[in-house]
Amino acid sequence: MESKKQQKREAFQDAWRTKRSVTLVYILLRASVILVMLAQIFNRNFENVFLCVLTLFLFMVPSMLERKLDIALPNTLEIIILLFIFAAEILGEIGSYYIKYPLWDTMLHTINGFICAAFGFALVDIFNRNRRIKFELSPVFLAIVAFCFSMTIGVLWEFFEFGMDMIFKTDMQKDFVINTISSVKLDPTNSNKAVIIKNITDVAVNGESLGLGGYLDIGLIDTMKDLIVNFIGAVVFSIIGYIYVKTRGKGRFAKRFIPVLEEDGEQSASSEDVLREKEV
Repeated sequence: MESKKQQKREAFQDAWRTKRSVTLVYILLRASVILVMLAQIFNRNFENVFLCVLTLFLFMVPSMLERKLDIALPNTLEIIILLFIFAAEILGEIGSYYIKYPLWDTMLHTINGFICAAFGFALVDIFNRNRRIKFELSPVFLAIVAFCFSMTIGVLWEFFEFGMDMIFKTDMQKDFVINTISSVKLDPTNSNKAVIIKNITDVAVNGESLGLGGYLDIGLIDTMKDLIVNFIGAVVFSIIGYIYVKTRGKGRFAKRFIPVLEEDGEQSASSEDVLREKEV
């Protein structure tokens, strides 16, 4: 028992010494979540209590990945991940920022596209720099793989939102009020011609006005918006990753966002050694 406490103490001291900024952000965010959780317990809002517990677990995932996969997350990337989790779960869900601030969800999906592209890039780049694995991609293909990885994660998340809305009747795919619709369903001739209705100011359901000031779009615009901003985030990082590989990893900016394999001296080779002969 005493040895475990000693190990935890040494691990914390090592983290404070090598990743002081990350540790400080982690402590502050964790304390904030605990305070929010206590408030939710007092208010008997157990669904939000579960979100707080989930958030505390997600905070530990980056360090768990570092240990399990033997990788090193740059401080900047790790701080972004922690803030992203807090912004999505605590501020977004419990604080209702998704409703209060319409661009909140857009911002998070853009960041998600960027982060996923970083991990996709890192996974391939780690193989690319390993002498024992005959696996080499040019900088262009590395950027393409990172982009595709990010977009795949984004699409899978939209599948999850759609499934939750269909099965459990949630509203993860947020609705939009629009004033113009175009549909072939309204064509009386059934000739596949879109009928456009403009300047919609009210919609009635079962004879009762919804009072929304327009037509209620159910999820489609939100889904496409999320995928578009995910695309933007993925493209931005793919360009950064391409420049990083093309310059043999000399750029300081890109290094802040790209996880790398821990140096072991035998299995890992430097990017300069392996990429020197590569051309687009």
